[in-house]
Amino acid sequence: MTSDILIVNGRVFRGFAPGSPIPAGSDAGPAPDGAPTAVAVSGGRIAWLGSDREALAGWRGPSTELIDARGGLVVPGFDDAHIHVLSGGRGLDRVDLYPLGSVEAILERIAAYAAARPDAPWILGRGWLYAPFPGGLPTRELLDTVVPDRPAFLGCYDGHTAWANSLALALAKIDRSTPDPVNGHIERDPGTGEPTGALKEAAMELVRGIIPRPTADQDRASLLRALEALNGAGITALQDAWTTTDELPVWRSIRDEGRLSVRARLALPMQSDQTVEAWRSRLDEWAAAVADLEGDPWLTSGILKGVADGVIESRTAAMLEPYEGSDSAGEPEFAPEQLDAFVAEADRRGWQIEIHAIGDRGVRMTLDAFERAAGSGGGPTGQAAGPGVDGGPRRRHRVEHIETIAADDIARFGRLGVVASMQPYHGVPTPNQIDVWSANIGPDRASRAWVYGSLLRHGAVLALGSDWPVVPFDPFLALHVAVTRQADDGAPPGGWLPGERLPLPVALAAYGWGSAYAAHAEHRRGRIEVALDADLAVLDRDLLAEGTSSILGTRVTATLVGGRIVHRG
Repeated sequence: MTSDILIVNGRVFRGFAPGSPIPAGSDAGPAPDGAPTAVAVSGGRIAWLGSDREALAGWRGPSTELIDARGGLVVPGFDDAHIHVLSGGRGLDRVDLYPLGSVEAILERIAAYAAARPDAPWILGRGWLYAPFPGGLPTRELLDTVVPDRPAFLGCYDGHTAWANSLALALAKIDRSTPDPVNGHIERDPGTGEPTGALKEAAMELVRGIIPRPTADQDRASLLRALEALNGAGITALQDAWTTTDELPVWRSIRDEGRLSVRARLALPMQSDQTVEAWRSRLDEWAAAVADLEGDPWLTSGILKGVADGVIESRTAAMLEPYEGSDSAGEPEFAPEQLDAFVAEADRRGWQIEIHAIGDRGVRMTLDAFERAAGSGGGPTGQAAGPGVDGGPRRRHRVEHIETIAADDIARFGRLGVVASMQPYHGVPTPNQIDVWSANIGPDRASRAWVYGSLLRHGAVLALGSDWPVVPFDPFLALHVAVTRQADDGAPPGGWLPGERLPLPVALAAYGWGSAYAAHAEHRRGRIEVALDADLAVLDRDLLAEGTSSILGTRVTATLVGGRIVHRG
């Protein structure tokens, strides 16, 4: 028998459920004798695993494409469990301010970008950090110094605050008399009441709503550029965390042309600015909008995305106790009873639900809503109305981010069968990324920061992702933080909250099987086993043998999706 593609001279990391014992051959250290070094691919699936000698003798034919792994690690393709693909693709043409650490550097980059595009009607971009700005927020006057002649609108790296110049504010008719929208806040000068240029949460939409939307052709080009870049990082599947129905045709067109080079799952919005009755009608609309995607091996949905709170840096995340030096504990986007009702209705109809929850109150509210929905569904806690066809909890509801959590809520994830969907690079312990975050909540709550190790030990299923374009999509940046709890430069020595470190094989498994499980797809991907989809990444080194110091700088030499080579590098 011959194969379509034959990967040889590698070390095969077969993958496993991240909460289970690490299988022999997948643990850190040199590969044991007899471990597979070759993978045969036929008909889009994994056909065989074994030795190089057996591979070349029994699986190589005249039309077989040979990939020499050159001693590198062959892993299940990375499955980014939380990403914003189209906005990331659009951002490839906009000014990128992440992770610049000074006001001067930020302004210089904006000025250079604007000067290179004299005909652009708007200056758009994202990625600025809070820490460089006095008081944590930029002002319109600063932005006016480099873009005085056109409206400018620049999102913060976390996507929950934006920075507008005076022209953008004027076009949006935002002045001292403009009221704060529901779930939003216009920052104002305490003396004059005039808007400062910083807009939080729903207030961003006041400007965003007047920016010309990209055309379908522009979005198509942005999506294709994004997919090419993701494939280059070994990403073979993704779970887009906010897709509007007017974006669905772009995804469908690329799929229909055979150019969709990842397996994509798209979450539709669950927004708080509607009544329960309106939500029921919206669910009817959403079901009709994605009915044709059910069972599609490339493009699926069946999941809803809600936002329980904001972010800690801007003090909009919902906390159980007030922020340091403040009487405010942030306000959740949903009232608890509203969240309960929305979740219960969607759960009853069979939707999976993922909810952004960053503050400890946001996390608790979300777990409460999932638990109540499970109870009202008549099934055991964590399984809603019963087991799904793939043998696990039927809904597999998810909490996204979980930046800090009350100690009592950690074990609830495992007990309820709720997936912990986390992005380790959000918590990279650099001064610009962490100082404002930690100062806002104090040392006790900061001691439960990104506790993926604790969640895993208490029975949670852990799924990893990036949240690109909030931070880069590079899986090796996330893996490095998950394994070392250190910044790229090795600070702090010994790691930040080192008890939360993940063993490297477990982190790899969470980026494969764990994320596939979160998408109800672990029966098809997330491991390298015969008959599963041939969604694979070939790395330029054996990370398990070389150790954690080799993670940063790892390159992907080949990416396969459905047995098709979508990247060679």
